[in-house]
Amino acid sequence: MTRHDNKVFYSRSPRKVTTRVLLLGALLTASLLSPAAMAQREDNRDDGPVVHTAEGPVRGFVKNGVGIFLGIPYAAPPVGALRWMPPQPVEHWGEPLDATHYANTCPQVTELGAFAGPSSITEDCLYLNVFTSNLGHSGQGNPVLVWIHGGGDVDGESNDYDGTKLATGGPIGSPTVVVTMNYRLGLFGFLAHPALDTEGHPFGNYGILDTQAVLHWVQRNIQAFGGDPTRVALGGQSAGAENTGASLLSPLAKGLFNRAILQSGPIFNLFPSLSVALTDGTKFAAAAGCAGQDAAAAACLRSLSAARILQLQGTPNASAAFVANVMVDGIIVPTAPEIAFSSGQFNRMPIMAGNTQHELTFLNAITEYFSGPPQAPMTAAQYVATITGSYPAATAAAVLAEYPVSDYASPQLAYSAAGTDPTLGCQTRHFVNVFAKWVPVYQYEFNYQNAPYYFPDMPGFAALASHTIDIQFLFPNYHGGQLGVNSRPLNTEETTLSDQLVAAWTNFSRTGNPNGSGNSPWPQFTRQPDAPALLSENVPGLSTFTEAQYAASHHCAFWDPLLGY
Repeated sequence: MTRHDNKVFYSRSPRKVTTRVLLLGALLTASLLSPAAMAQREDNRDDGPVVHTAEGPVRGFVKNGVGIFLGIPYAAPPVGALRWMPPQPVEHWGEPLDATHYANTCPQVTELGAFAGPSSITEDCLYLNVFTSNLGHSGQGNPVLVWIHGGGDVDGESNDYDGTKLATGGPIGSPTVVVTMNYRLGLFGFLAHPALDTEGHPFGNYGILDTQAVLHWVQRNIQAFGGDPTRVALGGQSAGAENTGASLLSPLAKGLFNRAILQSGPIFNLFPSLSVALTDGTKFAAAAGCAGQDAAAAACLRSLSAARILQLQGTPNASAAFVANVMVDGIIVPTAPEIAFSSGQFNRMPIMAGNTQHELTFLNAITEYFSGPPQAPMTAAQYVATITGSYPAATAAAVLAEYPVSDYASPQLAYSAAGTDPTLGCQTRHFVNVFAKWVPVYQYEFNYQNAPYYFPDMPGFAALASHTIDIQFLFPNYHGGQLGVNSRPLNTEETTLSDQLVAAWTNFSRTGNPNGSGNSPWPQFTRQPDAPALLSENVPGLSTFTEAQYAASHHCAFWDPLLGY
């Protein structure tokens, strides 16, 4: 097998693959290397370690004691007749696959400011990456963390997430095998349409099926990389958290993972119904010139160029109304999240969930980024006008009374608080309370307000504890897409916080408890009003606060009746 321009060229036949899988089963053989051999091959990409997977051997490289394997195909390219189909197996290969470079990112056009990019029209994008410090270990495998990148299910790429620190556990954590992945986005990954939905296969949430294909790959192959398939955490940030929640709800994912991490994303009431998604999908097809609901309409949709689909999907700074995201399709996600979680109808396991304190300053950053400097700070009048235009008159008046500009350092921060609290503030609290009826839950809030940010300096903008700003504490030097550049490295105190978060994430992957064991420093969530219930992630040190304190800080007594859940 050869790789050119980050593409893998070999014949893939689903029928042949199925036959081979039936013949070969799930037998794996690892090319095990001693620590000394790993040291000799440090960052040698021409003669790196080879691991044998069920699909074929892969050659990676070692850097800083971590075995790195990039661009491993986990499903056949979803092109042609396989567009808007569940992921299909790859055909086996014989010669070692060059796994020393990231593969293609999935088609996308919206970039969320400096968060994602570059844009891509390459549908051959279903690849994963493995980071492991446990090659050659003959004992019990390390726990596994499968990480789903964020990006609103319309953008993002695994290339931006360096799993090496999580793989080692950092100075105080647990060594963990980390798997990052690309998955279908936007209209390619989340589309309902009668012509496609009646073809006799799971439909709509193709991006969720991609995640589940990675989880199946882990069950087949992760032992060969020093991982333990019986201890698999699935997690992600933002849309990655929503997608993790979708697999919590999915019967198709039962038994594939047993810990869940929801980083800035337990807002599952945003999942549209199938009827809403069908309306969006039908409008998209009509706009694309593919009217009808029969096989001819499906063929028309699959004949569209990727560029044309992206043209209808959105622009660099906004998605079009056609994009549905994760939906309640009835099969992959069978039940509305509120109903399923409240009644315990989900894949029960320990859950870690939380948010940053000032999530929606991220939206302020995107707005100013695309407006172009110099952009004047939001004025009080603009704040009032924005709130007034977002709610019915009586509700808008109540919101402005609850969040008067005089309570904040700037109108921008008032606007951010009024947006953060009802979305990632109080909805996170609501779902954590629901989860806690059934499973152990560990809730956190990232409160540190002075971390480096990867957006350019912009007048009148304060990131504070913004959405995405905590990613760099888990994935070193995270800087968003190609245009994002962190203003500085983490300082000593920030590195300590990073070490603590890496320990929590990897301990949770190992035991289902971010402490490893016990209830300190991170308390298990409790609804007792005066008991420590949440972890505050901050500099100069971690601390705890009660559920009542969290609810008060996010004005949940005001929002809960309005949200209704």
